[in-house]
Amino acid sequence: MNHLLLFTLLTMSVLITAFARRRGWSSPLVIVILTSAISFLPFVPHFDIDSELILTLVLPPLLYSSALNVSVISFRKNLRDISMLGVVLVIVTAAVAGFVAYMVIPDMTWAAALLLGAIIAPPDAVSAASVGRKLNLPRRLMTVLLGESLINDATSLTMMKVALTLVGGAALTFADDLGIFGLAVGVGIGLGVVMGVVYNWLRRRLNDPVIESLLGLLLPFFAYTGAEHFGGSGVLAVVAAGLLVGYASPTFNYRTRLQDEPLWKAIDVLLEGMVFALIGLQLHSVSTNLVDGGRGILWSLSVAALVLVAVILVRPAFVFATYGLQLLGMRLRRSRHSGSPDSADASAPPGERSVPSDPSLLTRSIMVLTPENSSTRRFAVRAKNTVRAFGSSQDPLKWNELLVLSWTGMRGVVTLAASLSIPVVMSDGSRFPGHDMLVFIAFVVTVGTLLLQGLTLPALIRVLNVEDKEQPKRDRAARQRLLRTSLAEATDFVKKREGNWRKKFGDEAVDRAITNIESRLSRIEHQLDAAEHQEVTALASRHITELRRQVLRTRREILLRERNAGHIDEELMREVMAGLDAEELALDESVVGAR
Repeated sequence: MNHLLLFTLLTMSVLITAFARRRGWSSPLVIVILTSAISFLPFVPHFDIDSELILTLVLPPLLYSSALNVSVISFRKNLRDISMLGVVLVIVTAAVAGFVAYMVIPDMTWAAALLLGAIIAPPDAVSAASVGRKLNLPRRLMTVLLGESLINDATSLTMMKVALTLVGGAALTFADDLGIFGLAVGVGIGLGVVMGVVYNWLRRRLNDPVIESLLGLLLPFFAYTGAEHFGGSGVLAVVAAGLLVGYASPTFNYRTRLQDEPLWKAIDVLLEGMVFALIGLQLHSVSTNLVDGGRGILWSLSVAALVLVAVILVRPAFVFATYGLQLLGMRLRRSRHSGSPDSADASAPPGERSVPSDPSLLTRSIMVLTPENSSTRRFAVRAKNTVRAFGSSQDPLKWNELLVLSWTGMRGVVTLAASLSIPVVMSDGSRFPGHDMLVFIAFVVTVGTLLLQGLTLPALIRVLNVEDKEQPKRDRAARQRLLRTSLAEATDFVKKREGNWRKKFGDEAVDRAITNIESRLSRIEHQLDAAEHQEVTALASRHITELRRQVLRTRREILLRERNAGHIDEELMREVMAGLDAEELALDESVVGAR
C-alpha cells in the first residue's frame, strides 16, 4: 500500500465518520457498507495488508484508550461478571461457532474452525457503551460491558495464537494449551503493571505535559510488543498499564489530562475508521477468490449466516444460564447457612471467619491437606476468603439488564483486525487453508451483528426501560457533598494559615489574596443554594450561561480585530486566546456538572 492510497483511505474514513455522526448513524456500519460498494469499482486498486502491522499498530492504542476510562474500583467489584463474559463466554462462543463452521464447510479443518471461532468470538462494547451513555444505562452495566471488551480481546487473541500454531501442523496437548494461556496471562499482566508503575513514576517527576503525552502515546505500543516478545499477552499488558495510568491520572498535571482526552478520542476515530474501511475494501477480492476457488457467493453467504445465527444465540443462552446458576447458588448458600451458628460470623473480615459447618469442596480440601491450627491452614483459609470476596458483585443484574447485556454482542474492530492479520501464505510457502472463507465469514458476522443488534439496541433499551433514573439525583447529591466539604475545609485552611501568611507576605498582599479566595468560596455557596432550588434556578442558569458565552464571543472578536489591525502581536493574541478557551472550558464543565 503506497503512501497516497493510505492517506486517501484515512481521509475517506474520517469524512464518512463525520457524515455518519452528524446524521446520528452508526459510523462503522456506514464505513463498511460504502467501502464494500467502492471495492467493486474497476478503478479501485487492491489494498495489500501487512498482517502483523494491523495488530501491532491498531489494537494497542484502541485498547489503551478504553482502559484509561474504566473505573478500577468498579472493575474490581464486578470482576466475577466481567471474567465470565470476557473469558468463559469467549471460549464457549469460539467452540460453538467453530463447531458450526466445521460441520457445514467440507474442507474446514478443526484447527481452522477454532481459529475462525477465536476471531469472531469477542464483541466490541465501544458502540454499545456509546449507546448506553446516551440512554443512561446503569453504571454497573456499563462497567461490565467495558470490562468485558478489555478482557475478551486477550482471550480471543490467545486462542487465536494457539489455533495458528495448530494450523501450522504443531501438536499441542491440553497441558500445552494451559501453559500458553498461563504464560500469556502472567507475563502480560506483570509487564503491563510494571510499565504502568514506571510511567506513573516518570509523570510525577517530569511535570511536562508535552513529554508526558508523548510517552503516553508510546506506552501501549511498548507494552504490547514487549509482552508479545516474551510470550505474554500484549492485550493484557496494554489493559493493565491503561488501568493503572487511568486510576492515577487525577493526581497528575491537569494540562496533560486536558490535552490527552481529545487526543485519544481522535486516535480512536482514525484507527477504527481505517480498519472498517480496510475490511470493506477487501470484499471484492475475497468474494472473487471464493468464486474462483469453487465456492459460490450464495453458498458462502448461507454458511456465514449460519455462523452469524450461532454467534448471536450463544450469548443470551450463556448470560441467562450463568446468572440462573448464580441465583440458584445464592439461594442454596442462604438456605444452608440460615440458622447456622456460623452465619453470625459472616460479617467478620476475610481471613477471620470460622469454617462453616457445611463447608465447600475447597474448604474441605484445605482441612484435609493442612494440619489443624497451623499457620498454613490459617493462611489458606484467609486466601480463599479474600479471593471469594474479591470481584463479587453485590446483587445479580435484573432480568431487563440481562436482556440488554445479552443483545450487546456487536462485533467490531478487533474481529476485523484479527481477520486481516491472518497470513495469506504460511511459513512453508503454502496458501493458508480457507483464508478467504475465514475473512468473508468475519466480515458477514461483523456487519450482521452491527445491523441486527446495533440498530435495534437503542429501541430495546427504551422498551425495557433500563435507564437508571435515580443516577442523576445521586450525582447531584454527591456534588453537593463535595461542595460542602470543599467549602468547610478551604475556609478552615485559610483561617489556620492567615497569620503565617501575613508575617511572610505582608498585610496588603494577604488581604488581596483572601478577598480573592473568599470570592471563590462565595461562588461555592451560591452553587449550593442553586442546587437546593434547582427547578427554580435552572432557567436562570441557562440564561446566565448564554450571556457569558456571548461575552466570551465578543472578547474573541475584539482580540482578533486588534490582531488583524496590527495593534497586538500574534504571540500575545495566542496567550490571551488560551485564557478565553480555558474560561469557556470551565463554563462547559459547570453546565455538565449542573445537569
